[in-house]
Amino acid sequence: MPTHYPKWKYLLLVCILVVGILYSLPNLYGDDPAVQVESPSHVAKDETFVLYLQEQLQAAQIPFKRVAIEKNDILVRFNTIDDQLKAKEFLEHTLGDAYSVALNLAPATPAWLQSIGAEPLKLGLDLRGGVHFLMEVDIETTLERRYESFLNDFKTELREAKLRYSNLKAEENGVILRFATQELRDSAQQLLKQRHPEVEFARAEDLNNVFDLRASLPPQVLQTLRNDTMEQTVSILRNRVNELGVAEAVVQRQGLNRIVVELPGIQDTAYAKDILGKTATLEFVMQDDTHDVRQALAGKVPPGARVLLTRDDRPVLVKKQVLLSGDSITGARASFDGRDGRPSVDIRVTGSGLGIFTKATRDNIGKQMAVVYIETKTHYTDGDKEGEETHKTVEKEEKIISLATIQSALGSHFQITGLNYQEAQDLALLLRAGALPAAVSVAEERTIGPSLGQENIRLGMLSVELGMGIVLVFMLLYYSLFGLIANIALLMNLVLLLAVLSMIGATLTLPGIAGIVLTVGMAVDANVLIFERIREELRNGMSPRASIHSGFERALATIIDSNLTTLIVGVILFSVGSGPVRGFAVTLSIGILTSMLTAITGTRAIVQLVFGGRQLKRLPVGI
Repeated sequence: MPTHYPKWKYLLLVCILVVGILYSLPNLYGDDPAVQVESPSHVAKDETFVLYLQEQLQAAQIPFKRVAIEKNDILVRFNTIDDQLKAKEFLEHTLGDAYSVALNLAPATPAWLQSIGAEPLKLGLDLRGGVHFLMEVDIETTLERRYESFLNDFKTELREAKLRYSNLKAEENGVILRFATQELRDSAQQLLKQRHPEVEFARAEDLNNVFDLRASLPPQVLQTLRNDTMEQTVSILRNRVNELGVAEAVVQRQGLNRIVVELPGIQDTAYAKDILGKTATLEFVMQDDTHDVRQALAGKVPPGARVLLTRDDRPVLVKKQVLLSGDSITGARASFDGRDGRPSVDIRVTGSGLGIFTKATRDNIGKQMAVVYIETKTHYTDGDKEGEETHKTVEKEEKIISLATIQSALGSHFQITGLNYQEAQDLALLLRAGALPAAVSVAEERTIGPSLGQENIRLGMLSVELGMGIVLVFMLLYYSLFGLIANIALLMNLVLLLAVLSMIGATLTLPGIAGIVLTVGMAVDANVLIFERIREELRNGMSPRASIHSGFERALATIIDSNLTTLIVGVILFSVGSGPVRGFAVTLSIGILTSMLTAITGTRAIVQLVFGGRQLKRLPVGI
């Protein structure tokens, strides 16, 4: 056995252990029951509002720990859950519908640990609960938009073919085309059928020299469109959940037009609801400069136009024709305008809509184009009488967030301005995750507790304690001083495992605890192999120092083989599994890696430190 163990290995182990202790410490501080207050965008989140909340809570005699602005949100911390629930109800009544008040569990981690990025483990729905959303998808909006698209295409194609029509309008279930003669209708039907083979064209009954043609989508196409819309919405909501940084989240379809979203251990429920519920739809339209907006406000809105408000509530008359929609946006990033330093969103566009958009901007240089932000909001009102159901009202809000003069033809990259930086970040996040194909509203929202109950959680944690305790006692009794060294390495392994899980932002679930219990047993397996090899060498007459060296060297290959095969299985479980299976695979795989470090390198360093400079006649390696 070498008499000298490299100092750099000791230094490396000490550094790793110190980092592990620092990043596992936040798990000892727990969480504070908290209420998060999200104010409207035009209300500043400053100390004045914080003082106002403090005064209101004190007047209501609701005790609290602290009211402060944390990570751009106002967070009120409490000592008990009862105080938290009272405060939520009180603040909702006091602040009104303009403010979002949500329940949270805020980490009680000290500021000095937060400054180095040390955060506690996120807990899954089965351990700490989380937020459950039932999202309702307005599929009919997609169908209406599809028929409006057909309407614009039909106008262009009939005009190019010089086929005159007397009227053209989109209805709930199709598009009605009206012609003056039967010959014009027949020619139009033949032309449009060639251009749009997926559309069914039906002739209406001819009355009073009116010849109508009805265009609609057949039932099988409608069903495909509905399924595609739901699948795309589920995919985009998953992307948004990923942007929020929520692990082990559940996003799945339920029924014909609903999607379940479960966010375990979420810290910012109000922001999550805001991000998930927004449609994040952008539309680029031209300003109608040929008509007077004052006449439109008086009720004389010209055909093909509409009145929208800017962010400062100034009315603007814009055309209904959409030059570019959010569906064509493939990239978005919040930044600052290089010319004047204003917050902006860098937009990247691809797809079929790019060519039309570029041509339209080239043909309208010097004119103003509006960027319309469309958001769907859901309001709930209780029934007037006891026992009546809650009424849901879906409101579609359209605002012009930017109105600028077109200086040149816009291509695949351009900027939009007119937002503050937080709004630019939120908009970029939504567009980056994808524009929803249809309006989405929150049909149901509830904060749910541990699904397996507090008793099962207690038993899960007890299993870790019992497993660790039994292993520690067994190793100490069976391997004597070497068993104590193995126990120290086992505790190091648990600290490093918690630290790594915290650093990577993993979500701990009950199956994850099972993985930790299994890791505890497997962590000492390497030491058992080493110690038994040392015993064997001692029985063969080898000196104590040489037995230690041979035990570590010859057991290494076996340890690597056994752990590597288990690690491969863990990676496969994580790759193909979902939910609880992945939670188990994460803790098992990380536990194997940390145990390899502590059981081999860590144990050998301690053994060298204890026995390396001594003359040994016998080894305290147990019975």
